[in-house]
Amino acid sequence: MLEIELKKEKLTLLGEKGIIWEKHQLLLIADLHLGKANHFRRSGIAVPSKSNDQNIERLISLLQEERIERVLFMGDLFHSHYNPSWEDFGTFINSFPEITFDLVIGNHDIMSEHQYTKYGINIYKDPLTIGPFIISHEPMETFDGYNLAGHIHPGVVLRGKARQGIRLPCFHFGDKQGLLPAFGEFTGLHKLSIKKSDKVFPIVEGKVLAV
Repeated sequence: MLEIELKKEKLTLLGEKGIIWEKHQLLLIADLHLGKANHFRRSGIAVPSKSNDQNIERLISLLQEERIERVLFMGDLFHSHYNPSWEDFGTFINSFPEITFDLVIGNHDIMSEHQYTKYGINIYKDPLTIGPFIISHEPMETFDGYNLAGHIHPGVVLRGKARQGIRLPCFHFGDKQGLLPAFGEFTGLHKLSIKKSDKVFPIVEGKVLAV
């Protein structure tokens, strides 16, 4: 993990690809895409079956190890229409009754509201403003403040002396907007165009790097 200051707020960037805002005991997570593997398998595409379990296990470890009172999912919590893996996630939610779970709706969050609320997940169709941050799923085009978003699945290419390169998930913070990496394991990466004033933090083997 790596602590940074953004808009005079201290944030902890996690190698698990989330952010802890200790002041509010808040965990920010973007793009779990739970149920994505199930969705593809039902379409006849052979994909790993354990990605959901790995995502939930990492989340459980974070909630057990860190002081968290609230989890805010920044969209694309569940990848598609309802399938049985949602009930597994509901069991996880029920295991932490002392924690508040919120969801800013993303483009893949298309289940009925009942599926979320039956497990006590509060849903928000509009961006949330907390302190200096406007928290949304997709990056906003017009806003007052600093926008934290997901959706893009940001990645960066690090190159070695022999010109070899490796594409890595990253946190990306511009002058007015920050992007979180996708928490879900079964997701792709979008290579970003980076300006000199941007701050980029790649994630390598569960560690956040300052480059």
